[in-house]
Amino acid sequence: MSQPAVTEHYSLRQKITMMVNRYEIRSVDATGAEGPVIAVAQQKRMAFKEQVTFYADEARTQPVFSFKARTRMDLGATYDVFDASGAPIGWFRKDFGKSLLRSSWHLGTPDGLEAFGTERNQNIAILRRVWDFIPVVGDIPLPFLFHFDFTTGDGSVVLSSERKRSLRDRYDIHMPQASNGWQLDWRVGLGMAVALDALQSR
Repeated sequence: MSQPAVTEHYSLRQKITMMVNRYEIRSVDATGAEGPVIAVAQQKRMAFKEQVTFYADEARTQPVFSFKARTRMDLGATYDVFDASGAPIGWFRKDFGKSLLRSSWHLGTPDGLEAFGTERNQNIAILRRVWDFIPVVGDIPLPFLFHFDFTTGDGSVVLSSERKRSLRDRYDIHMPQASNGWQLDWRVGLGMAVALDALQSR
């Protein structure tokens, strides 16, 4: 499946039910209006999150892209992103050392694009960690809005993920073109955006 329209903006929604976690991706036009769902993933609750596959249809018969860990249960595992045919199109990896205080990730694509991403607000990053350690309170969904920015070596932002205040997790995803002309593959960017939600506690 090809991208339905050239765009820099996407909407990512997570819906949690008793049995599954569901992610929906929609393109967003220049006016801010959302289009139809272009990819959906469904994952059983409490299942290992080493692999997530997105499909074009509810019946999950037509894959769009996926990401998979190279190793299982590794805090610093590298995740490869694949297209619909299973060909690698990118990768991302959590920087475990830097993430102790502020969640940080690296990502790259075969054309040489590499970027480093971290939480935009260090104070919120610290508050999130304190929240997780408070008995009982740590089991309540985070009340903080946290955002991530990914930049290349020259400082160009190639991916940003902003969490919005809503009844269920919703993120605005922006993938602008870098100053050198590079633009992150939308599937790699959205795979990273999903991982920021699904793997945040890992």
